[in-house]
Amino acid sequence: MLVNQNIDFIGLAQTGTGKTAAFGLPLLESMDMSLNHTQALVLAPTRELGQQIAEQLKAFSKYKKGLETLAVYGGASIQGQIKELKRTKQVIIATPGRLMDLMNRKAIDLSNITHMVLDEADEMLNMGFKEDIDEILKFTPQDKATWLFSATMSKDIRRIVENYMTDPQEVQVGRKDEVNKNIKHEYVFLKVSDKQEALRRFIDLEPDMRGIIFCRTKMDTQELSADLRKLGYGIDAIHGDLTQNARDKVMGLFKTHAINLLAATDVAARGIDVKDITHVIHYSLPDDSEYYTHRSGRTARAGQRGISLSLVSRRDLSKVKSLSKHLKIEFEKVQVPLQSDIKEARISQWAARLSATETDENLPAELLERVQAEFESVSREELIHKLLSMEMAKIGTSGPDRDLNETNKDRKDRTERGDRGKRSERSERRSRERGERGDRRDKRRSERGERSERKERYSKPEGDMVRFMMNIGRKEHVNKSNLLRFICDESGLNKSQIGDIQVQNRRSYFEVTSSAAGNLPSKFKDIDINGRLLRVVKG
Repeated sequence: MLVNQNIDFIGLAQTGTGKTAAFGLPLLESMDMSLNHTQALVLAPTRELGQQIAEQLKAFSKYKKGLETLAVYGGASIQGQIKELKRTKQVIIATPGRLMDLMNRKAIDLSNITHMVLDEADEMLNMGFKEDIDEILKFTPQDKATWLFSATMSKDIRRIVENYMTDPQEVQVGRKDEVNKNIKHEYVFLKVSDKQEALRRFIDLEPDMRGIIFCRTKMDTQELSADLRKLGYGIDAIHGDLTQNARDKVMGLFKTHAINLLAATDVAARGIDVKDITHVIHYSLPDDSEYYTHRSGRTARAGQRGISLSLVSRRDLSKVKSLSKHLKIEFEKVQVPLQSDIKEARISQWAARLSATETDENLPAELLERVQAEFESVSREELIHKLLSMEMAKIGTSGPDRDLNETNKDRKDRTERGDRGKRSERSERRSRERGERGDRRDKRRSERGERSERKERYSKPEGDMVRFMMNIGRKEHVNKSNLLRFICDESGLNKSQIGDIQVQNRRSYFEVTSSAAGNLPSKFKDIDINGRLLRVVKG
């Protein structure tokens, strides 16, 4: 449908559903090799997704002689990209920020493009690229074909559709937020302090596990991967602070099975396309169901099956219920294995592999006779005992064999013990409180007076103000008070330089004095909030 028609198109689909092929194949087929200018632009929210798209388009165009593609993104040399752009590239894949830099340097010309693709448009808006997208679209022809792909259809997405698209055709693949049916969703109930030991046990139980472990912040990924590496596990971390070379190195190790685990933030994991991931582990559950869907979609690719395992403390139980209801998925509660369970499972796996090993008929006869002579005096039972002892030593343990599973009964027992202790204190506390009430009333009167004086001393800043937008809001549990503290802590400003603050559902607005506004956005660079890369722009 898209190959021969210059139409606008909306595709609603989750990650892992083949979007790149859906737009990539017809896009490449539409390129005119006789033209000496850029004909197509693909916008992606992250450099990782941009790289993935570029790799797939390169594979798709293997037999299309003369077709050139180029990915441009932050974290790589802009001078090198400018040099590459001087040679004709029919298709440009770009992140909004880097594309804006190149446009400002007049290094790229979008005036002749015939096709524009907005991939993961909802994520670009969530990351605060709304103004950049508006600016980029102004420099493109009105008669181009615009293809927009998104997991959700928010008000901001609708605004783009209304402003920049003409009578688009819309196709939805599956229900909004629908999760791959080949994924099994599990959770364990445990204390926060036991998460790392529980994680180690699951890894020990599945020696062939290939997994991504999702953490809330880049610091969490670094600490977790460092701790596990010290214990001999093959793991590394990916997060927003990595240079492109460092990220490429880590992903190279993972893809070649030199390591089998990645600790990642939500933003850094965008664009990972590895088809043999067996497990997604939520070390910290996301606050947003969309992020759970995106995370889980890293496994069960290309028709395979996978496991999405959540490590859940008591405060996270409500999130599990909410995800189950909203996404219409069933979570199975599983148990953290004991060390004895791990050993038993590993020995069973080892014995099955040993039994299934085919004998090599081409072994040198002399070598076989020499080894047989070595074991001539050893009985069958003793040989098995020796082999088993060697394998048990390899497995080892990672701590005492204690039960890490929390139960509601544990909570009830602790509550009852606490109640018995509390009853003996109540009588004494009541009498003490009666005597203290008068003192507290006097103290409150004094505090009210002090607050009134402070309020009189503080006034909003005077003079010209500059308004900024930050892409977090009430969904990240932000309010005016903690946002004010956060802005002051990260920027070094004081309260007297900050004016009006407005907190909305997915974004917030705040004012600062014009003298302090110059380089303010750079103060918030590479900060990850609940899996979302923080972005501050003039608003």
